[in-house]
Amino acid sequence: MDQIMGKVGSLWFSNKASKELGSVGTEISSMQNSIEGGAKWLVNKVKGKIQKPLIELLKEYDMAIGIFPKDATNYEFDEDTHKLVVHIPSVCEVGYKDSSVLRFNTTVTGHLEKGKLADVEGIKTKVMIWVKVSNICTEGASKIHFTAGLKRTRSREAYEVIRDGVGTDKF
Repeated sequence: MDQIMGKVGSLWFSNKASKELGSVGTEISSMQNSIEGGAKWLVNKVKGKIQKPLIELLKEYDMAIGIFPKDATNYEFDEDTHKLVVHIPSVCEVGYKDSSVLRFNTTVTGHLEKGKLADVEGIKTKVMIWVKVSNICTEGASKIHFTAGLKRTRSREAYEVIRDGVGTDKF
């Protein structure tokens, strides 16, 4: 009986340890992505490029300042190609005051132009099911258009406040 209990105990311990180690691996991977984004930001600082806050960049290109989660502060922007890469510490969802929800991956990319973020990768919205957002455009001061399989127009006012992202397990 003692041998059976010993084997059951070691099997339980082995399974528990395996789950814990898997969790640590996921956390290390997430930290590595965050560090890589921060390292690129630091390299730009060392090169002498002073990077304006993401909010200022969005304002400059006539985009709603709250389309990204509050903790999305590290980004890369190539002024020649207009490619924008935004680094977010972890996969999260953001709810807006118009009851819409966006889900963000740890890296969001797109081409930023005046009033438009095109060829978006890393954002989804819920329209019965989660659908990939491909474009975000603004129309004056009152409307923001999301193209996600189909074009959906929302009040821009809902996206003018920066909000915290709520962690989620997957993108």
